Amino acid sequence: MADPVKNTSSDSGKDTMIDVDVEHHAVAEAHLRNTTVRSLSWRNVTVTVKDRETKEPKAVVENVEGIVEAGEICALMGPSGCGKTTLLNVLASRPTGAQKVDATVLVNGQKPSRNAFREMSRFVEQDDALIGSLTVRETLHFASRLASTSSLPKRERIARIDGLLDSFGLREQANTLIGTPIRKGISGGQKRRVGVASQLITSPKILFLDEPTSGLDSAASWEVINYLKGVAKRNNLIVIASIHQPSTSVFNLFDKLLLLSGGKPHYFGPITTINAHFTALGRELPLHVNPAEHLLEMVNVDFSRGSHRETAAEHLDALQRAWAASPRAADVSAAVAEVETKEGGAVLLVDAEAEKKPSLPSLVVTLVHRSFVKSYRDVVAYGIRVAMYTGLAIMMGTVWLRLDTEQESIIPLINAIFFGSAFMSFMAVAYCPAFLEDYMQFIKEKRNGLYGATELIISNFLIGIPYLVGISLLFSAISYWLSNFRPTAAAFFTWVFWLFLDLLAAEGLVVFMTSLFPSFVIALALVAFANGLFMSVNGFMVSPTLLNVFYKYVFHYWDYQKYVFENMMVNEFSERVYACASTGPGPGECQCMYQTDLADQCLIRGQGVLDQYGYKPGYMGKDVGIMMGIIVGYRIAAWIVLQLKK
Repeated sequence: MADPVKNTSSDSGKDTMIDVDVEHHAVAEAHLRNTTVRSLSWRNVTVTVKDRETKEPKAVVENVEGIVEAGEICALMGPSGCGKTTLLNVLASRPTGAQKVDATVLVNGQKPSRNAFREMSRFVEQDDALIGSLTVRETLHFASRLASTSSLPKRERIARIDGLLDSFGLREQANTLIGTPIRKGISGGQKRRVGVASQLITSPKILFLDEPTSGLDSAASWEVINYLKGVAKRNNLIVIASIHQPSTSVFNLFDKLLLLSGGKPHYFGPITTINAHFTALGRELPLHVNPAEHLLEMVNVDFSRGSHRETAAEHLDALQRAWAASPRAADVSAAVAEVETKEGGAVLLVDAEAEKKPSLPSLVVTLVHRSFVKSYRDVVAYGIRVAMYTGLAIMMGTVWLRLDTEQESIIPLINAIFFGSAFMSFMAVAYCPAFLEDYMQFIKEKRNGLYGATELIISNFLIGIPYLVGISLLFSAISYWLSNFRPTAAAFFTWVFWLFLDLLAAEGLVVFMTSLFPSFVIALALVAFANGLFMSVNGFMVSPTLLNVFYKYVFHYWDYQKYVFENMMVNEFSERVYACASTGPGPGECQCMYQTDLADQCLIRGQGVLDQYGYKPGYMGKDVGIMMGIIVGYRIAAWIVLQLKK
């Protein structure tokens, strides 16, 4: 009698463990439950590009169709260059860069709007852009805040994050940085898992993944795909992933396979019927061999040479024709048509339990918070610039050291003003790599429908203000007093104010150029060229009274350095008097560089220096307005560029 009692106890323990596991998943994954999207189908998918050699149209994906139902996970598989990623981009409604795309992609048998599709789907890229200075937990936390309103209870948000950390084996790395070029973080495989988890936290109904097992060992690959399969089954999600040569255990986790070669379909359907299909063609899959590897070898002709290549191409064409004429291909077409017939006229349901999307202010606050965390941890963002500007301030203060009010100091003072204003803005190029990381993150999150250009531009502008104020104060506190500029509090803070506007405009120029050309080398070259041009026409090297008409009216009046240099000059010289050089022992025996009304006293009124440049005091308010227009103009220009980009 003891044995039955023991077995009963064991069974009861197992049941309890299962119940606890189910309850854990129910709590951690409640936000993932899909009750609206029943199927994703596509037909007549053809993508055409221009052939590089012949310049003629060439189909990289040709007449592909299929259907994946809720709760299924589908693999897109084929040799390199077969069109997997292109097809995945078409299905995910993402840009392909192709000359022409013909495709009908339907949700529940009908075509959704672009915005609706973005809300219900997410895409995990092969090289997923992650912010290196955030921890794993923070990455999921901010992704959740960007996707759902901040009114989501804190306990529930934490439960979601903890559930995903546990499911992806990232609990021990939860407080580890993703990693930057300077600070080591998690491994490449762990980054892949974080990328997938950061999309699942946003509650998609359809999830697209571009080679999610890339960079992972076989065990980690199995864990990722196994979790995706489990979460798809439990929550009725649709998961479609391109995959390259998975292990047997990973391959068998998929419900369906779309096998491509040369852009054409060679099989679509359940994993369980693959062998039956190819056996009917006399190409039975051998035992004790990885089926994925065997299928890829069967449809790959890239490494065939000479007559063998022609034979291999003929066999490949025969396989494709056999699939097109097979009953299974007809069943796929019928299933796609049936979904359109049954549900095509229905209204695409909106999930009644879907969480409210964050408002623009809420998104801006979240982005500012994330940028703040990034900026104080990542020395590339502002740390390097602070070090550079501090070094520049010390160099400037010690080169132009303790200049007095004799006339021989006038030219050095003008040079110091130019150097301080022009080179501070020139060094803003150091912001290029930091903004490039923000840009890549923005592209990913914009395509996934989390936020747009407006939120990025506003948050980027706001987060820069306190740092630029601090940099302006630090630079001025060192250089201003060492060089002995006009020693009053009002003059000092006027200098700081114009330096701040200078940096704000320079950073706006970096944001605009980097948005226009998101390449570090190109953006760096363009920003450097623009600042070099502005330095040439700002009024220092050639007086505004002598500058030729073309540069004066085309560049000079919207050169932000012009207004900074002019107002720093006015700040320094408008209320100072300088002593002329003495030529003899008697009074009045002197020689003045600038002739003013104080010449008979052997003095030079500072306004005489300003007159050489055509500068007059009293225009500060107007110039501040123009500077604000330039600063805002750069941001608006960057916003337009980001809006127009696909």
